[in-house]
Amino acid sequence: MADVTTIHQPVLLDDCVDLVAPALAKPGATAVDCTLGLAGHSTAFLKACPEARLIGIDRDTEALGLATERMRMEGLSERFIPVHAAFDEFAQVLDDQSIDRVDAVFMDLGLSSLQIDETDRGFSYSHDAPLDMRMDVSQPLTAERILAEYSYADLVRIFRTYGEERFSKQIAREIVRRRETEPLATSGQLNRLVDEVVPQAHRPAGNPAKRVFQALRIEVNGELDKLAGTLPQIANRLAVGGRLVVESYHSLEDKTVKSFMNQGLKADVPPDMPVVPPDMMPFFKELTR
Repeated sequence: MADVTTIHQPVLLDDCVDLVAPALAKPGATAVDCTLGLAGHSTAFLKACPEARLIGIDRDTEALGLATERMRMEGLSERFIPVHAAFDEFAQVLDDQSIDRVDAVFMDLGLSSLQIDETDRGFSYSHDAPLDMRMDVSQPLTAERILAEYSYADLVRIFRTYGEERFSKQIAREIVRRRETEPLATSGQLNRLVDEVVPQAHRPAGNPAKRVFQALRIEVNGELDKLAGTLPQIANRLAVGGRLVVESYHSLEDKTVKSFMNQGLKADVPPDMPVVPPDMMPFFKELTR
């Protein structure tokens, strides 16, 4: 288990605080961190905004426990509400807390620092570990199960769609061939398989298996579907003047977020309409890109 006293600082922390804090200045303001992790961002938000309270959502029970302990050590527990849930349960989480509107919502997409640092769930291609990749270990679907049970066509689909992998067909074909004689159970096995399949002349920078690992992680955790389902819930529950801040790290997340936000930046009316009804006015104003 990770040590809560040795947690590193999140990237762009000061920028995120500067973007979120103006919405949390008033007494009783409520923020939601949809990707709590080890509470690096959340502790900074609460320290910068002494009048605010924060709901921290995470589906990783280990992260939730460590974050709660960190809040206790920082003296912030009284303004912190930890919730074990996936972020696409956003509206239900607010309903359970009898909260109608919130003033700020934050999302730091992808893997948490805990998941990156811990080597026993198979998220990293740098360490040999069981091919698990679950953010919520109570769910049944694992990366190993996908490699064992998905058809050739479905493997091609996830590698191509979620990994943007040029050699999806070749990798899927080799997985199907090898699993006939031995299970693909560890990250080391998968790493070696991809290394053998992808031609040297066509390898991306870094590990050639990184796109396959990304695709499996997204499929196991339903990351893009959950993200697409969460953003409208947030828009519906964000108070007037509230702020939504999202950190994304790869093009698929970025496209999903920007596509939704762009819908909220313009009026949903024909271009020749002389007067825009209030319910069709833009509901977002861009803070930064």
